[in-house]
Amino acid sequence: MSDERKPDQAKPDAPKPDQPWIFRTYAGHSTPKASNELYLKNLAKGQTGLSVAFDLPTQTGYDSDHPLAKGEVGKVGVPVAHIGDMRTLLAGIPLGKMNTSMTINATAAWMLSLYVAIADEQGVSRNQLTGTVQNDIIKEYLSRGTYVFPPQPSMRLIKDVTVFCYREVPRWNPMNVCSYHLQEAGATPVQELAYALATAQAVLDTVRDSGEIPEEEFGQALARVSFFVNAGMRFVTEMCKMRAFVELWDEIAEKRYGVTDPKLRRFRYGVQVNSLGLTEPQPENNVYRILVEMLAVVMSKKARARAVQLPAWNEALGLPRPWDQQWSLRMQQIVAYETDLLEYGDIFDGSREIDAKVEALKAEAREELTRIEAMGGAIAAVDSSYMKQRLVEANAARLQKIESGEQVVVGVNRWTETEPSPLSGGVGGSIMTVPEGVEREQVEALKAWRAARDAKAVDATLTALREAAQEGRNIMEPSIACAKAGVTTGEWGDTLRQVFGEYRAPTGVSRAAAQGARADLTTIRADVARLSAKLGRRLKLLVGKPGLDGHSNGAEQIAVRARDSGMEVVYEGIRLTPAQIVNAALEESVHIVGLSILSGSHVPLVRDVMDRMRAAGLSDIPVVVGGIIPLEDEATLKACGVAAIYTPKDFQLNDIMAGLVRLTDPDLRVLAS
Repeated sequence: MSDERKPDQAKPDAPKPDQPWIFRTYAGHSTPKASNELYLKNLAKGQTGLSVAFDLPTQTGYDSDHPLAKGEVGKVGVPVAHIGDMRTLLAGIPLGKMNTSMTINATAAWMLSLYVAIADEQGVSRNQLTGTVQNDIIKEYLSRGTYVFPPQPSMRLIKDVTVFCYREVPRWNPMNVCSYHLQEAGATPVQELAYALATAQAVLDTVRDSGEIPEEEFGQALARVSFFVNAGMRFVTEMCKMRAFVELWDEIAEKRYGVTDPKLRRFRYGVQVNSLGLTEPQPENNVYRILVEMLAVVMSKKARARAVQLPAWNEALGLPRPWDQQWSLRMQQIVAYETDLLEYGDIFDGSREIDAKVEALKAEAREELTRIEAMGGAIAAVDSSYMKQRLVEANAARLQKIESGEQVVVGVNRWTETEPSPLSGGVGGSIMTVPEGVEREQVEALKAWRAARDAKAVDATLTALREAAQEGRNIMEPSIACAKAGVTTGEWGDTLRQVFGEYRAPTGVSRAAAQGARADLTTIRADVARLSAKLGRRLKLLVGKPGLDGHSNGAEQIAVRARDSGMEVVYEGIRLTPAQIVNAALEESVHIVGLSILSGSHVPLVRDVMDRMRAAGLSDIPVVVGGIIPLEDEATLKACGVAAIYTPKDFQLNDIMAGLVRLTDPDLRVLAS
């Protein structure tokens, strides 16, 4: 019988597809004006939310003219020094209709204050604002390094933002627990689960214990805590990790905090897929990696991300161009609108394999959470360097598997033969570069801003901010007053530094377990021993992180492998000035200096270090540089006197160690060059 029907006998309408997640690209560079132009273009292309990248001075509470900001202005994000910069950055963007994510931590309270001040200017009610400040300082101590204050004052600032948002900006997420950077630092799925949940517990305990939110309404505050998660290449494991996150968070919210409403216990998360696995060799393969990683966080409906931002295929080479970001945006749109993914329920329900993997991850994560609880919680596990040490060890094990070939990375340690890529050429090369004059222009504009404002109003609001910090009052309204008076990021940061002090987190290197047994160090250890005998003392390496770049994973792994190879290692962590590095080289009488820079500021910082080395009479000490360094910059660094350059393609750490030996041995130095 025919299935044809008359119009009045048509089949009932199919259920409407689910709404897609928020489409974002993580963006910001050069100046507020240039970044605003980029945001408006991306929104016109179908992006549905903003994700703001700030430069390192802004992230660490310095103005663009601070000595530590030299070379860093506008490099990894946009500089925002005052309300004028924020006004320019958000021009033409209706804040009452926009969902804005700001990747900001130590200065989260300040950036949110500027944002709220702009909303007040636009006449937008605060209860209309939707978005997120990351505001996760614990992972900054462990992985990304943009912390400023010690742990306890930092937790107090997170609490202040949380309480303020609960009262004034109820649709805003005051904290985004960020496990993304934990995976970038080498975390296993279990560590990512446990450390992120331990962080959330530490913050919620602080908020609860303050008594500033009524007990009966605490579930409302808990419901505004969101997560920012990473998804790597092991598709099944990553998808199961997300389902484990959902179930563990529901369990914690109900049992630990007594939240009875299932809606308030919902695990809300955004994601940027793994940048750690993006490769410099054959970078076009990164497109497939990004797609597979995205599917892990959108295919399972019960664990589908609320917002997704994807890296660009060329981020292992440098700063992506607008076209590269557009390509990543189109990937999201194709999956959401051209496939039938959003028309079905969770297609993984009922799978024995999936259920078993989820339960295994949950069990291991609970064990790790119990260990952290026994130490006194996440802050205690930071202070003792336990979590940092475990991350360094996990990252070392991951790298060793890549070195040995046990973990295959296509184009890196297998199938390395390749045709020239047409994507890597074209006008302006394959990445975007920040113009040389950006920093100078930003500094000049900052000086003009300071000269034009009401100095008395600035002083009065900074005094009120200092008093609020000293007296334990919530610092958000005083910070908003500072924003409206024209206070700068550096002035806000300096005021709180005077009250709270500064902090240097443990590096985790000295306590990290040796990986030597797995890395086959017999040959390199013998070479180091022979050279040390010739030198009359152990070969000594200084690993330095100049500037504000806090991504220390590479520096840590070089330090660990050098230590395991028999070298004496001097590594004092992140955020050192070139003067401090050169002084350490002089005082420690090192034989070789290694600089690690991933922020794009390698040329000005290395020039400064090399000039100071020569002035200190240390020009005979070889200097090597590692990081994300475009090919065209290598000649510039060599002309400065750099002896060797290592980029992500140089994944064999033993080869790097052998290179350091050759550079340090006068008899072999000619061969090394």
